[in-house]
Amino acid sequence: MAVFAQSAPCWVDVQLSDLEAGKRFYGGLFGWTFHAGDGMPFADAYSDGRLVAALAAKQDGRMPTTWGVYFSTDDIRATVALVREAGGQVITDPVRAGDAGILAQAVDPGGAVFGLWQAGGRAGFEKQNEPAAFCWTEVYTRQPERVDAFYEEVFGFLGTDIELPGQAGATEDFRVWSPAGTEPGEDTAVGGRALLTDAFPAMLPSYFLTYFAVADCDRTVETASRLGGRITAPPLDIPYGRMAVLQDDQGAAFAVLQPTELLP
Repeated sequence: MAVFAQSAPCWVDVQLSDLEAGKRFYGGLFGWTFHAGDGMPFADAYSDGRLVAALAAKQDGRMPTTWGVYFSTDDIRATVALVREAGGQVITDPVRAGDAGILAQAVDPGGAVFGLWQAGGRAGFEKQNEPAAFCWTEVYTRQPERVDAFYEEVFGFLGTDIELPGQAGATEDFRVWSPAGTEPGEDTAVGGRALLTDAFPAMLPSYFLTYFAVADCDRTVETASRLGGRITAPPLDIPYGRMAVLQDDQGAAFAVLQPTELLP
């Protein structure tokens, strides 16, 4: 069983109104195959026979259609206590997911939702940082000071501030997070924090954006559009490769990244 470092992103899932439509979309986009949850309203997704994510049918139509990320913890009750102490809120107190592990859901001080996972029989991803699998996550917020302090207190993240190219020649402030015990910087980063600027709609809440690695960004975007998805940010070259932001055919947002080493 794979072992994830404390506080590393270890799992993603998406809440959908139509589970079968979701399987068709992501199967067509990433080539994922699925294994249903023995009568349960979810399906595990596999790439090359390795576990990469899950699709779940929403149990309440008022729930957002969204991708969620989970961070690994060795002691979920202690981490939940830290969330409260650091100014966050707990949506779902720790609950056992069969023999797979224990999960909880929380909200940071800026309003972004994230999950916690204490592994039992399932550690999390079996494939990542490869095409058709998770490769990155970042939180978008309007309260960077509070949010930075929160994640650094709860997860022990070490922050490194960098500037990324923005629109019209401007730069955008960005922070990457490295796990405790590592040399902080881009080489050790497991996630990041971006700003919700005036370019975003004023009513857009803080959120985590999940990235999947792909072998060809432009072709993936074309495929997503053909499958009924939307392009919210067209392919763009960044220091780490070529990326785009998409929505599936039910409105769940995610990003794709063709890493630099896979560019022609």
